[in-house]
Formats: sequence, C-alpha cells, structure tokens
Amino acid sequence: MPQISKKGLELPQSAIRKLVPYSDAAKQRGIHVYHLNIGQPDIETPKGALKTLAETKIGVLAYSHSAGNLSYRKKLVEYYAKHDIHITPDQIIVTTGGSEALQMAFTVCLNPGDEILIPEPYYTNYNTFAKLCDATIKTIPSDIKTGFALPPIEDFEKAITPRTRAIMICNPNNPTGYLYTKEELLKVAEIVKKHDLFLFADEVYREFCYDGHEHFSVMQLEGLEKNVVLFDSVSKRYSACGARIGCMVTKNEEVYSIAMRLA
Repeated sequence: MPQISKKGLELPQSAIRKLVPYSDAAKQRGIHVYHLNIGQPDIETPKGALKTLAETKIGVLAYSHSAGNLSYRKKLVEYYAKHDIHITPDQIIVTTGGSEALQMAFTVCLNPGDEILIPEPYYTNYNTFAKLCDATIKTIPSDIKTGFALPPIEDFEKAITPRTRAIMICNPNNPTGYLYTKEELLKVAEIVKKHDLFLFADEVYREFCYDGHEHFSVMQLEGLEKNVVLFDSVSKRYSACGARIGCMVTKNEEVYSIAMRLA
C-alpha cells in the first residue's frame, strides 16, 4: 500500500474535531451538550441571501475571475469603507473560506523554519496551516487575570529570533473573545516596523463587539501597507459558515501578485 507522506503524518489534528466523538457519545447517552467547539453563530442566515440563492438560475457554472467575481469584490470594498478600511478590488482575493486565505498567505510569505508569534489561546488550526509551510507557531501567553488582553510587548521582543517572520493577531480573539484596542495594535505595529515582519490578522469576528466598543482593524495602521495581510469571511457576521466564502486582503503588491498564482 502507498505510504502517507511524512508531512501528512505530522499534521496536527484539530483540537476542535477531537471533541466531536465525545460529544456524539454523550448525546447518545441522552446528555444535553452545549457546543463551545465550533464557531457557528446562533443567529439566522439573512433571509434575503437564502432567497436570492434559491432563485438564482445558472445555465453554466463557469469559472469566475481568479481573484473572485469583480461585482463581489466591489461590494466588499463598499463594506470595508463603512468600517474605515479603504482598499480597491485589486487588493482582494476571494477564497474558499478563510482557511484557504490563511494557507495562501502562509505559503507566499513564509520560508521553511520561519516562526510566527501569536498570543495564546488561539485558533488551533493555525498550526496546520503553518505546518504545511514547514513553519512554526511560537506562542506568547495571555492571562485570564487581564481578560486575555494583549501580552506585554516586551514578551514579544523576548520571543523574537532571526527566524521570526510574522506576528499573527485574531481580533476579536478566537477563542477568548477579547477585542484588541487601537492602542494595543499600535504597539504591535511598532514591533512589526522595527523588525520588518509580516502582520497577519484574522478579523472574521469584526462585528462581534459589545458594550459600545468599536473594532480597529490592522488595515487602519499607518505605514504598514507592505506588512499587513488580512483574512476575512462571511461565515461569522452573516452566519453563513457553510457558504465557505472568505478572502485575503493586502496592499502589498508582491504578496498579492504571487498569491494570485495559487488562486
């Protein structure tokens, strides 16, 4: 029998999926399970979207533009502008969910042996995308006593090595829900500039902000146009996880151009 690749065998199993057999077994025993393992919003998918999908008549499901339908990218530009994020359609690549956007950016930006610094706790599947590129996630622990706020910037400085290639932020954070402030992200921007790193940002939970707090995007950081790569998805804000529509956004022309080779 053909053998599985070494890399395939070394890919970490999602910690989220590991829980599924246990929850299924508990349900079979009549136990009510509260699912905290899957990021599925408890709101309805917009009825207008479902109605339009049901009424769509397509004769041929043809290839779209490699970057995604221009009409959709233009609508994304309008959406982001409402959140004070100013981009063009040619800075967006539509992907099969946010996961493909992550894998695409990691492939383009990381070399084997590179390290990505990320506050912990974090979304465990980042490990898999890094492993596919022979890169490594290096964690900076956050503390429940501070509500999982951004770890001290000194901790990032101490963790940086010649192999450090990027800092990864999920804002609001998955799984803690913590919303990084503008002031915290400005501190991250300083260290990114100082060490000339990529700044990856998963902002799929952008609109899950409460108590009057507003989201500040890494795309709003000045002077980081060549450093920032944003990941987004319709999954969370529209409760449309099964649609598997995400995107990668960057103002770095070289990153964009090479990523288009994978699109």
